[in-house]
Amino acid sequence: MPELPEVETTRRGIEPHVTGRMVTAVAVRDHRLRWPIEQGLSERLRGQRVRAVERRAKYLLLRLELGTLMIHLGMSGSLRILPAAQPPALHEHVDVLFDNGAILRYADPRRFGSFHWLPGEVPSHVLLASLGPEPLEAGLTAEFLYRRSRGRRIAVKTFIMDSRTVVGVGNIYASEALFRAGILPSRAAGRVSLRRYALLVDAIRHVLAQAIAAGGTTLRDFVGSSGQPGYFSQELQVYGREGEPCRVCGAPVRQQRMAQRATYFCSHCQR
Repeated sequence: MPELPEVETTRRGIEPHVTGRMVTAVAVRDHRLRWPIEQGLSERLRGQRVRAVERRAKYLLLRLELGTLMIHLGMSGSLRILPAAQPPALHEHVDVLFDNGAILRYADPRRFGSFHWLPGEVPSHVLLASLGPEPLEAGLTAEFLYRRSRGRRIAVKTFIMDSRTVVGVGNIYASEALFRAGILPSRAAGRVSLRRYALLVDAIRHVLAQAIAAGGTTLRDFVGSSGQPGYFSQELQVYGREGEPCRVCGAPVRQQRMAQRATYFCSHCQR
């Protein structure tokens, strides 16, 4: 599913096309997303200008004059900027039309994404209120992870994938960051030292920044706002490479299930 780098890539792709533009209409062809799209969304948005396009965790936030349109891409969703004359294809469920003739079109084959209109304060929304710090911002520190992990027996990989701990570190990026930090994914979070959490914070930021620069990681459905796939998969060190030689030491990359997710690691490089 689209993770933080894919969502940030989408944000950067659509931002210059919609910021400052006025919404003229919203066409909803299928209301049946993860949460049904509310009736009257077009009336709420029509006539408002987009002030900014932001991101919180994996939610896109279109800041308008009277509120915020919050969009989640779900498991297979994508947003693209298209000309108004382009007819919708199968699974293209929502169009936001702007005064420059452009369309922000939402496609979602699995219909697991969501659109929410937030007229009030965004941070207090139930889907956002309990989220941890952003991994690319100053709020994520080694000290924060160290304090939060004390006494925790949960695996460190599961710990950093918990959005209440830190947002946006999905399965692929958790495996990659732990490899770069030299930490075994199954190690108890409470047994990771402050020094090693400092290495992990740096690794998380490095991996996510690399992935954003490469346009995300394409494994199945994701394409960016331009319709092009992401290319970070070409930089993966361990994820999806079970049985292949570690790029550092040559030992075979191993895989195990952890919290029902495939986890990849090098038992020689990671302790």
